[in-house]
Amino acid sequence: MLPADVLRQVRRLHLRARRLVQTLLGGEYHSAFKGAGLSFEEVREYQPGDDIRTIDWNVTARVGHPFVKRFVEERELTLLLVVDVSASTRFGTGLLTKRTAAAEIAALLALCAASNNDRVGLVAFTDTVERFVPPNKGPRHVLRLLRDILAFEPKGAGTDLAAALDTVAKVQRRRAVVFVLGDFHGSGYERAFRRAARKHDLIAVRTADPREADWPAAGLVRLRDAETGAERLVDTGDAAVRGRFAARAAERAAGVTKLARGAGADLIDVGTDGDHFDALLGFFRKRDRRRRHG
Repeated sequence: MLPADVLRQVRRLHLRARRLVQTLLGGEYHSAFKGAGLSFEEVREYQPGDDIRTIDWNVTARVGHPFVKRFVEERELTLLLVVDVSASTRFGTGLLTKRTAAAEIAALLALCAASNNDRVGLVAFTDTVERFVPPNKGPRHVLRLLRDILAFEPKGAGTDLAAALDTVAKVQRRRAVVFVLGDFHGSGYERAFRRAARKHDLIAVRTADPREADWPAAGLVRLRDAETGAERLVDTGDAAVRGRFAARAAERAAGVTKLARGAGADLIDVGTDGDHFDALLGFFRKRDRRRRHG
């Protein structure tokens, strides 16, 4: 049984996300992702403006005036949400934590998929895969996903993205749209990432907080690694220390960007300031423009 405050959060996000899907994002999602192909639906009389390449010459010859074939998109897709729930994602100095931002994006994607009759599943991971929900459709299934995404309490603290992507390779044989949501603070996942990008339509949603790249000058501060528990006393008043920290953060971010670009995967950057829905909408529109212009 979920605590009352968690249930309220699930209901609140469900209503908010559903309104966004109904008013704006559902259509943008549909435009951004193509279906599996085209299927024949009917033959009808030619109308001015129809593409002459769709004329059915056999029917036209039989009846004596032009008819065209009409095709519709085979819409059903499989969407898989791979969500990092490790301890490092609980950090946040803005309106949200990194995990909350990722969870709200994942919940919105699940509702977009449901509104387009697509199947959606979940892989929640830390240093192991802690929850797998096979892709399915329907309101009850999506509500279960929302609860898992928002309220799931992991046992582990570390991060092993490679293990999560290996699980995706095992459970999802056919090509799918795979969103990986997390801070990408782990290591050793590059090969699994490239392999997943070759097989699936892979989109990385990188969550970050400004304080992970820019420390204030606050004097001596004891820092604790959320995943390992290791502690260290750091003099944040030292400009050289802050500079090295910023440089390492920039190097890590550049590495993820380079990996995504080289693998042919899309990358969405999401902060903890509450503008994550705008980031998703911008991605949908960019993706649609790219698709329409080849």
